[in-house]
Amino acid sequence: MELDVLPGEADRMSGMGPAIITFSEIFTADERVATPVSGNLGMSMSRTETEPTNDLALWVLIRNSTDALSFNNYHDFLERVLCGRKKVPPGFEAQRYEKKEDEYHVLLKRSALPFSNAESYRMLKAATEAFVMINCGVMANPLAYNQAEDEAYLDRRDLPRIKELPNVLDDYLTDVDDDTRILPYLAVIRMKLPDIPIKIPANSEQNAEHCMHLLQERLTNPCLMELFWPYWHEEGMQVQTINAVTRRFQNLRSPGDGPDPLAGAEISALRPVNQLLWPYIQDEQHRLTVVRRNYEYEHQYGLHLEGKAIQGFRPADSRSKFLESFHRLLRMLTTFYRQDDDTTVKADAFPILNGLKEVHLILSEGAHNQYGDLPSVARIEMLMQQWILSRPEFREFLPTRTMVAYPEPWMDCVDAMKKVQGWSDTSVVHFRNLAVFGEQLLLSIRFGHWSDVVEPTSAFNWARFWRPQVQGYIHAYWAVTAIYLHDGEDGPVNATLPSVLLRQRLDNQRRRV
Repeated sequence: MELDVLPGEADRMSGMGPAIITFSEIFTADERVATPVSGNLGMSMSRTETEPTNDLALWVLIRNSTDALSFNNYHDFLERVLCGRKKVPPGFEAQRYEKKEDEYHVLLKRSALPFSNAESYRMLKAATEAFVMINCGVMANPLAYNQAEDEAYLDRRDLPRIKELPNVLDDYLTDVDDDTRILPYLAVIRMKLPDIPIKIPANSEQNAEHCMHLLQERLTNPCLMELFWPYWHEEGMQVQTINAVTRRFQNLRSPGDGPDPLAGAEISALRPVNQLLWPYIQDEQHRLTVVRRNYEYEHQYGLHLEGKAIQGFRPADSRSKFLESFHRLLRMLTTFYRQDDDTTVKADAFPILNGLKEVHLILSEGAHNQYGDLPSVARIEMLMQQWILSRPEFREFLPTRTMVAYPEPWMDCVDAMKKVQGWSDTSVVHFRNLAVFGEQLLLSIRFGHWSDVVEPTSAFNWARFWRPQVQGYIHAYWAVTAIYLHDGEDGPVNATLPSVLLRQRLDNQRRRV
């Protein structure tokens, strides 16, 4: 191929004119062959990645253990122990069933009631205590892990998978006193008491020596339950419902001048629930009173009940900042979730970390005096109440709604009692959700080592891990109090006591009627 320059073009080129190229032969340019491309060519933006933290293993334990304490699992356990109707589930739950049954038989031999015709109630009481004691201690073997379900839950939260959760938990724990491994938060408490040894009892004869030592079981395997759970069930009128039933069982007329709403409550002596209500009433002096629970609600959370049963209420101290701090944390979480869902933004977890530190500090201030025993005792008593209220005999005189799919079988009885008594028309389902979701959130805050966390990664993971519980709690709180805790509000959060808001809603409801 020769390159020619046309006449006169040299002069033009010297004058910096445009260059022109010509060919002496015909030139054919071949078209470039297209390369086929297959597969999915769509483009997408993913959410911000995060790295695993060891406290994820603790949150999985808290979630699984609180789920294991649900009424439906309690119902299945009683059906198996008292009636022999259910099969033991596979996996670690089978081992836990065996431990609960062993504990039940031990407690049944120890327990005795000072009145007659109480065998059914005695068995129910021993089985309930065994169920709660085995499930609340999350650090005891077998650990409450279900690898497949736990990994699936982490995947749904866009959190890294953890293949060996027991090993991660072991890395999270801290060594104190001859290789005793405990939660980092409790290790800080142990460092404040270096002069007191930990007592590991070898037999029952040494129990008297506990007065000179720290209780090893509560340090290494604390019972993870919150009084928040009984508080919301009590606000949902569960305790008032069983009290109304027991008053009518004793032939006491309901308060008020109108017709008795429970006039048709005639429970035959041939029915099994009759043999539960009689000893339940006889055992009243051994149960917690509403006044005692009320003082503990105030001590731990700055919350208290409203009503005639609470007279002359004068608490020694109160966690008055808890509700404000907790609601502020929930509001910040709604902002975080909105940012985290935006794939063009990296959500800021520092406000969440500061909110967790504040709530953790307030909760730890209330972990004294009756804190070690009252939550578990209240849980045992209220589970027994739910079991009694779930009996089919109550359908004979309470107008329950059969077609409502309540998640637990005792709920229709409570809602029916609220209707006939003219109490709040808010379903007990929302109060139960507040109890369940709130307990899980507070346990993860109380027993986390938040006071010593600087980087926001753990707070970032915490917010993602507990997102269903946070948003479920916010919705249930709106359904109960008409207060929506979201990021659209300006200024201070609404820290009005739930009991005050519930009373206001009840007054408005009665005025409309």
